[in-house]
Parts: sequence; structure tokens; C-alpha cells
Amino acid sequence: MSEQLPDGGIEVSSSDEASIAARWAQCWTPQEVARRLVGVSAPWYIAAGWALDLFRGEQTRDHHDIEIGVPARQFPEIRERFAEFAVDAVGTGRIWESATPRAMNATWQTWLRDPATGRYLLDVFREPHEDKVWICRRDETIRLPYADVIRHTPDRIPYLSPELVLLFKAKHVRPKDQADFDGVLPLLTHTQRETLSSLLTKVHPGHTWLATLQPESSANRGQ
Repeated sequence: MSEQLPDGGIEVSSSDEASIAARWAQCWTPQEVARRLVGVSAPWYIAAGWALDLFRGEQTRDHHDIEIGVPARQFPEIRERFAEFAVDAVGTGRIWESATPRAMNATWQTWLRDPATGRYLLDVFREPHEDKVWICRRDETIRLPYADVIRHTPDRIPYLSPELVLLFKAKHVRPKDQADFDGVLPLLTHTQRETLSSLLTKVHPGHTWLATLQPESSANRGQ
């Protein structure tokens, strides 16, 4: 975010969560998103829980929405692909419908809305970056080439590397986040485990997941 949040917007309270979730009930699948974004030059990727399921090669749980990450300055190319839909900016428990440039500049999360039905179809994260370098929004000292953070399924759907997905999930560790960690951990390579351990130590020192990650790393170094 580059400026203070603007006035206005719709406040979303805990009592609104069910109605918001219902509006996401018919969101797109990763396959549909990939179909719609064929040929764009922006390095985009499926994020969050869906990314972990793409890594695992199967859907392991229900997903109440679908998120993608794109470089913030290349969002206009993504927006052009979805010109028939409305764009709502989201931040700190508020929604700015049909967001103005000011609301967009002050937030990083974007919900794509069907104006005819009010249903939400896609959540777009407008991520910090420098040219072809991805910057972690949780800690801007973490910088990696996009080529190192994006993986692909056999049918070429791009998704965020699992160790980075888990880094983002580590902030809150809701039950679904813990289940994702437990399910994905056995599939990570030794290098991915060490990367996740290093990133967690940097961003969330003392995190409970480190106790699971670090003994494995120590054992491997002793072999």
C-alpha cells in the first residue's frame, strides 16, 4: 500500500462473513483462471490454499475463494482481461466497490465482481516487485526472481512455490493452515524445508512450525 486508506468503503463485520462467503460460492477454478489469462505477459500465479493443492496434484479440501498474485505495476494487463467485471479494493475490514485509483493505490487486495449477480469470482493480490524480482509483502528484504517463486503443474498452471505459501499462512495458523502445513510438509524437499525454516525464523521468530522443521534439517546435516 502506498498511501493512507481513503474514507468511505463498506465496513465488513463478523456478522457479514456468511453473506460474503456466499458471494464467493461460484468463484472460478484454477483451470478457469488459467484459461482466461492465456497469453498475458505478467508473471502471475495461483496463491494460498489452491496453490498447495496444485503442488500436491489433487484437491484436498474445499476452498471458499481463489487468489492469484501479480506484480502491482502489471495489474492493468490483468484488469484488461476482465474488463466486463467490476473491481473492488479490499483492506482492513472494508470494501471499496468499483474502486477509485486512490483506493487501489492504498490497498493491495482486489476482488473481481460480476456486476450482474454481485458474485465474487477472483481475488487478485497486487504484489510489490522490482522488474522481474518478486518482493515479499511481509518482509521486503525477501526478494527472489519470479522464475524462482513460480512453479507449474503438468498442464502449465502457475502457482506460488509451497514454502512461500506456507510462509504467508504462518501468520495466523487457522485450522485449515495447520492442516495445509501438515499435509504438505512430507512432500517438501530438504531444500524447501530449509528455505521455509529460514524464512520463518526471519519473519516469525519462535513460530511453532520451526520445531517440526528444524529437527529434520539437523538430522539430514548429520547424515
